[in-house]
Amino acid sequence: MARKMTFALAFCNRGFMPGELIYEAREDMIKAVTDAGYDYIAMNPELTRYGGIETRDEGLLYAKWLKEHEGQYDGVIFSMPIFADENGAITALQDAGVPILMQAYPDEIGKMDFAHRRDAFCGKFSVTDVFTQYQVPFTVLKPHVVHPLSTKFQENLRDFAAICRVVNGMKRFTIGCIGARTTAFKTTRFDEIGLQKNGITVESFDLSELVYKVGLKKDDDPEVTAKKEVLENYTDFSKVPEDKKNTLAKISVVIDEYVKEYHLDALAIRCWNEMEQILRVCPCVLLSELNDRGIVTSCEIDLTSAISMRAMALASERPTAVLDWNNNYGEEENKVILFHCGSTAQGLMVGKGTVTAHKMFEKTDAGSGWGTNEGRIRPMKTTISNCLTVDGKIKIYASEAEFTDDPIEESYFGCAGVCEIADMEEKMLKLAKGGFKHHTCVGVGHMKSILKEAMTNYLGYDWVEID
Repeated sequence: MARKMTFALAFCNRGFMPGELIYEAREDMIKAVTDAGYDYIAMNPELTRYGGIETRDEGLLYAKWLKEHEGQYDGVIFSMPIFADENGAITALQDAGVPILMQAYPDEIGKMDFAHRRDAFCGKFSVTDVFTQYQVPFTVLKPHVVHPLSTKFQENLRDFAAICRVVNGMKRFTIGCIGARTTAFKTTRFDEIGLQKNGITVESFDLSELVYKVGLKKDDDPEVTAKKEVLENYTDFSKVPEDKKNTLAKISVVIDEYVKEYHLDALAIRCWNEMEQILRVCPCVLLSELNDRGIVTSCEIDLTSAISMRAMALASERPTAVLDWNNNYGEEENKVILFHCGSTAQGLMVGKGTVTAHKMFEKTDAGSGWGTNEGRIRPMKTTISNCLTVDGKIKIYASEAEFTDDPIEESYFGCAGVCEIADMEEKMLKLAKGGFKHHTCVGVGHMKSILKEAMTNYLGYDWVEID
């Protein structure tokens, strides 16, 4: 089992302040973190005065301790129960290599005497100023001062945990690109070298190799029969001919082999039209299952969409999807039908889908399109996001919206949902002028602020504001 998200705890000190308050802060923070379901590590409090960090020597001691525990923590919480010493703080954390949350205690009316007054409201600025001078990124959340045992700090912890997941999961990962860019879509071009500069490795595989590997599989191979059972349990396969089920299972097995052999964190797949012409299936349902399994996968070799999908999957710990900006919804200026043929994770759908033959392929080449997982996207709060590569940089946007329960006529094929987006027409203008593609990515819940903090403050992406 994967370990729990873990925070390294650090506490400040300053000579003339009431250092005894640090002892209580340590107990508070440990309770806050563990109550939220996370784990923690903390340096032995007996190694420094009151267990806090004040002097440069104490900062060096903490930095050494962090280095010894590298890989065991996902973020650092720097707690300021009193006015902090900025020199010890920056010495301790300038090489932390993970997101840092700055937390400062509030003062209490009636406890403003010298033995109890904290002055952390002021001291927090002292620390953030110096960290800014040193160009060490950190996270500050509202409110400016907050008690660790408050409900608001529990919200801060959840947001900070999401920021840590995005930063740590995005600063170095590998995307498998199965097939060349879909010929008809220059819109899905990307800069592979630019992505590498941002820590994203692209591993490319020729689609002919996948076809060859699929051809080597037998219907009764144990891994094929096992995969077919997984797929039949995943969604409604009752209409699918047996030979098409076998082919889809073989493709899924081969994709899993790529993921395992090359340690792929995400995928972009050329889903048409060679698979339909040669293998006589449409792989949509396989992408749906991969996304539900936690392996972010985009269709149509839209590799930059896989980047946005991965970020939102890390933030929300839920499946994501890439969808077309497909149809206006009647005369509604703030509503749009978002759609794809059948690759949407069922975790985003109203119940299980039904695997059908892709109507577009069936129209011109009957029998070639089995594999779309049709259904409807469930009502939920959502975030829309996508990115592109420009001159070695990743440019990204995000906005918050909501899938509604507005009906879509029964004859509408594929998997779709009505999405309500505030000031949508203005946003469409900005996306069009910004050069963004006909796809957007969606995730579960509102997470724009989390994405923006992770991507601009820690990852160095260029943020495009469309709100």
